[in-house]
Amino acid sequence: MTIAVGDKFPDVKLMKAGEAGPEPIQTGDYFAGKKVAFFSVPGAFTPTCSAKHLPGFVDKAEDLKAKGIDEIACTAVNDAFVMGAWGKASGSSEVTMLADGNADLVKAMDLTMDGSGFGMGTRGQRFSMIVNDGVVEQINVEAPGTFEVSSAEYMLGKL
Repeated sequence: MTIAVGDKFPDVKLMKAGEAGPEPIQTGDYFAGKKVAFFSVPGAFTPTCSAKHLPGFVDKAEDLKAKGIDEIACTAVNDAFVMGAWGKASGSSEVTMLADGNADLVKAMDLTMDGSGFGMGTRGQRFSMIVNDGVVEQINVEAPGTFEVSSAEYMLGKL
């Protein structure tokens, strides 16, 4: 069943690019005790993700924090090296890049998509959510091929 408002965020291992290489991040620990604006993109460096989705959260970081968000995090079914490089290339120091390289998180949330037609295999759908102390407070899942309800602007309007 697809994750919904009121559900506990799945406790899985993601990876983050660190100084000495990939660092494991357990989501149960990461989301504990804070309010996180979390969003998923189908892939780092892909057109809509790079031109609109990530830049919106970078540009609106201060506005989100003014509305009570403690941290902003992005995930994609990419490895930690790719996510780290995308974060550096986009100037997103305000956004923590969390790699879901094996699609464990999006599978646990039932938010996968089949990108094999584009040579991308299993990916995560485009979505955003507010996670407060490990519980989903808001979730915005895009219809295939759209970018409307998962944007930082839309999220701000719902806070």
